[in-house]
Amino acid sequence: MNFSDLNISNPLIKALEDLDYIHPTPVQIQAYPVIMSGRDVVAIAQTGTGKTFAYLLPTLRQLKYSEQRNPRVLIVVPTRELVLQVYGEVKRLTKYMSVRIGAMYGGANINKQKEMAFAGLDILVSTPGRLIDLASIGALKLTNIQKLIVDEIDEMLEQEFRAQLTSIIDYLPSRRQNILFSATLTEEVEKYFSQFFNNPIKVEVAAHGTPLEKIKQLGYYAPNFGTKANLLTHLLNTDETLSKVLVFVSKIKNADKLYEMMHQNFAGAIGLLHSRKPQTQRFEALRKFAENETRILVATDVAARGLDVADVTHVVNFDTPNNPNDYLHRIGRTGRVGKDGIAITLINPTEEEYMFEIEKVMRKDVEILDFPEEVAFSKIMSDDEKPKVKEKNYLKQVNKETEERGASFHEKKAKNLKVNLGGKYKKTGGKSRSINRNVLRNRAKRRG
Repeated sequence: MNFSDLNISNPLIKALEDLDYIHPTPVQIQAYPVIMSGRDVVAIAQTGTGKTFAYLLPTLRQLKYSEQRNPRVLIVVPTRELVLQVYGEVKRLTKYMSVRIGAMYGGANINKQKEMAFAGLDILVSTPGRLIDLASIGALKLTNIQKLIVDEIDEMLEQEFRAQLTSIIDYLPSRRQNILFSATLTEEVEKYFSQFFNNPIKVEVAAHGTPLEKIKQLGYYAPNFGTKANLLTHLLNTDETLSKVLVFVSKIKNADKLYEMMHQNFAGAIGLLHSRKPQTQRFEALRKFAENETRILVATDVAARGLDVADVTHVVNFDTPNNPNDYLHRIGRTGRVGKDGIAITLINPTEEEYMFEIEKVMRKDVEILDFPEEVAFSKIMSDDEKPKVKEKNYLKQVNKETEERGASFHEKKAKNLKVNLGGKYKKTGGKSRSINRNVLRNRAKRRG
């Protein structure tokens, strides 16, 4: 089947021809007529199968020319990198169309984004937080939205964007088409669309939980952080096929640590990408990797979701993710668009259990390779790998003494002691009210 068989408009056909796209992918074939029908849609497809074009093509096919200011198509994605990627895809597809496109995300100048909204938009691509910022102050009107597209919905819910998504829905008109795209169908996703959307049609192209068949999955057992770093350095130095390598590390501090260690051997050929890097540095690191200016990109999972970097030869899981969905998203950065790819996972003793769960979900074993004899074992550990030292509770004895003696650590002075002198006293609830000795002396003096 060709794109022309999908009843796509001539401007879109010309744009696709310029991009050398001739044949639609399975998810594009199946999602196109469903989205064109106007029904709510939940589409599940593995990464690298053309999900972005699957929702953009029918959306752009139905978009009519308009001069109204308020956007009519809203695309919500979890990260600023993905905002720019989707924005770029829309621009490429609308080369021969008159369409106003906006990209909004945190960290950018909000005043310029206000000006963009005021000038008028047809399609808006945004992260949830910045979208709410602009809508809450009235700088962005969402009352004319005809299509709400949420890409990477499973990532949204896993990262606790649920409240933000719910707030966004409150700004939208009730009559609209809802289109959800995801690589995995989790229970959270099912609960969410059943609660907020109108009986959506489910489009599932590949069996849920299975990896791309084009990806060869390998693993090494390595005891700790330093040994993993030595092994990775060895593989990069001895295997020329590792020409474009995306290395995933779960935590930011470990990503920084690995980058510093690797930078000694691969200066100028390695980049770093995580959420605490300034926005310009993040974009530059991604650009250099995409354009083959660097060979290695060390990244946290901010790069695992939805980002499409061409020709990644290897994905290295420097640490094994504890969530099978995260593993599938990571390895999906290679083996894209029908090409072969290799995923290598480094596994410490704690992570063996994680790998077992991953293999269980995939229903497929990862091939474990022998550890190279020439690689040195290291004693360097990450904070997570270090044995937990139980600190002595120095307050324990103090607290015990406090319980025995009361809240105060000093004896009260004699003049402040309250005593019951007997004789005449008032009763309150059957209990005597103690009277300060000094008060009694003063009363006696006044009487005398």
